[in-house]
Amino acid sequence: MLQLIKNGLRFTLNAFTDTNKDGGEFAKRIMHRHRTFWSAADAELVRNASMHADTSLDEWQAVDHWQRTLSNKYNARLFAQMHGCRVADLYWKGREVSQLNFSDLPDQYVIRPTIGHSCNLVFLMDKGLNHMDKRFYSKEALREIMAAALKKNPYQEFLIEEFVRSEGGEYTIPVDYKLSLFNGELAVINVINRTSPKAGLSSSYDENWNMLEDICRLYQHAPYQEPPACLNEIISNAKKLSKTYGIFVRIDFYATDKGAVFGEFTPTPGQGRGFTTKADKMLLDYWDRHCPGMI
Repeated sequence: MLQLIKNGLRFTLNAFTDTNKDGGEFAKRIMHRHRTFWSAADAELVRNASMHADTSLDEWQAVDHWQRTLSNKYNARLFAQMHGCRVADLYWKGREVSQLNFSDLPDQYVIRPTIGHSCNLVFLMDKGLNHMDKRFYSKEALREIMAAALKKNPYQEFLIEEFVRSEGGEYTIPVDYKLSLFNGELAVINVINRTSPKAGLSSSYDENWNMLEDICRLYQHAPYQEPPACLNEIISNAKKLSKTYGIFVRIDFYATDKGAVFGEFTPTPGQGRGFTTKADKMLLDYWDRHCPGMI
C-alpha cells in the first residue's frame, strides 16, 4: 500500500512539473486548428455530409478542410474501409431509436455516437453490463439515453457495432493504440489501457516498439508491455490513412483476435492540452518537417 501511495505521489508530481499548462507551440497549433475547423459556419454540414462506400476521393476532398468529414465516426468507418482497413461489423445506424429492436442484437455490442469525444455516450454492452462504467442497463434505459442525446443535436446519430474481442478472445475494454502521424510519417504510438472513460494507464513507443517517455500526463504511467501481434498491420494501415489525410492526425486502432481494427480519427487531440514539454517539441518538429505550412 505504501508503494502504491508513493507511485501516485510521483505521478502527480511529474504531471505538475512536466506538462505544458499554458501549451507549447504544438498545442497552440492544435488549438488554432480547432478554432478554424469548428468555428466555421459550415462546420457541422461538412462533418456530417452524407458519404457512401462508392464516394470517390475527389468527392471526399471537395471542400476546404475536408478532413472535418472524418470526425463523423460513420464517415470515418467508410473512409477506412475504402483504404482496405478492417472495421467492426455494423449492426445498426440511425436516429429512430424507437424502431431499434435490441432483440436482433447479439449479447455483446457497442453503442457509440457519430459525433463525440472522450468516450462520451459509449457503451460496451455485454449481456446488459456496460464495461465502461461497470453498470447494468436495461434496453429501455439505453433507448432513453440515446433519445435524449439525439434531441440535443439534430446531426447526431448512433452506431451499434460489433464488440471486438481482445487478441486473447476476451470481451473487455479494448486497449487503445493511438498513433500520431504527419502525412504518412509516424511520430509515436501512445497506448491507453483504459479502466473507465476517464481513467487508465498510458505508455508510449516508437515505430520499432522502443519505449519512450510518455507523451502526456492525462493517465498514470504504465510499465512496458509487449507489442500486439498485429502491430505491423496497425502501423501500415495508419500510415496509409495518414498519407491521404495529409495533415497531422491521431489515428486509433484496436488489436483484436481478427487483427487490427480501425477506431477513429482525432484531428485535435485534447485540443492540445496534456502533452509534456518534451512531447510538444517532438511533435512540433515532425509537423515542421513533414507538414510544413499545413494547418
